[in-house]
Amino acid sequence: MATAFNKPAIINCNNFKLVARALTIIENDLQGSTELLKNLNFNTTTPIIGITGPPGAGKSTLVNSLIDLLLKDGNKIAVLAIDPTSPFNFGSLLGDRIRMASHFNSPDVFIRSLATRGSLGGLSAKTIEMTDVLRAAGFNYVLIETVGVGQSEIEIAGLADITLVVLVPEGGDEIQHIKSGLMEIADAFIINKADRADADVFANNLKKIIGQKKGEQPPVFKTIASQAGGITEVASFIKEAANTQHQRRELLMTEKAYKLIQQKLTQHIDKKKLRQAIAEALTDKKFNLYSFVDAYV
Repeated sequence: MATAFNKPAIINCNNFKLVARALTIIENDLQGSTELLKNLNFNTTTPIIGITGPPGAGKSTLVNSLIDLLLKDGNKIAVLAIDPTSPFNFGSLLGDRIRMASHFNSPDVFIRSLATRGSLGGLSAKTIEMTDVLRAAGFNYVLIETVGVGQSEIEIAGLADITLVVLVPEGGDEIQHIKSGLMEIADAFIINKADRADADVFANNLKKIIGQKKGEQPPVFKTIASQAGGITEVASFIKEAANTQHQRRELLMTEKAYKLIQQKLTQHIDKKKLRQAIAEALTDKKFNLYSFVDAYV
């Protein structure tokens, strides 16, 4: 299966089957995955757009509306939609694509769903590698929609060139948003479902909180993604930000390298086998988690 990717790994965004095959090889650690990654050829500076926020904020609908506008310039767009994996049966719904159904058959839009497979922080363990495959394929934009898990989603800041944090007017008081960590990673805030009550009050309070911080302040956009309201301003911001040199390049590379090193050091651990070992160890009344972990590693 991996023999199609000889040096250099030429993966073209005009061949979706080849792109999909490459992503499958990477996601499942199939034979040839390491060689494929080492020989990726990056000819473009594709911006990675991370879209994060709490559950129910309308991230999938927002992505769908953004695609409509970004396509007007003749762009090719890739979307990675990440869904949570059940810790009990290890299954995943992979249902975010339902809200992007209008783009399923578009020759300029590639949509891939993937499961977190137990990874924390709103991203799949293989998101970094799969994103690089899409960059190497020559897509003009890569959109990553993270799992809506709230306060642990800040991991996206280590991957995305532009991070959009989506909130809703009734999503909680200002103090909660400050605590969440999402406030620290945003290049822009999007208050979606802005036709709901108190949206203006929420936006003004958010701007006041942002204004208390040092440095350049991220913009706040109000959108109604289901009606494409306010999406033009968000798309314009993405295009402008994509053309500027990202100040966090060193930080981004450091975070990506750290995640890859973590994966490499723990790749020998099978979570299902770990669960079986835990089940057997729990039969001992003197079970101690820390002693178990020390012996297991």
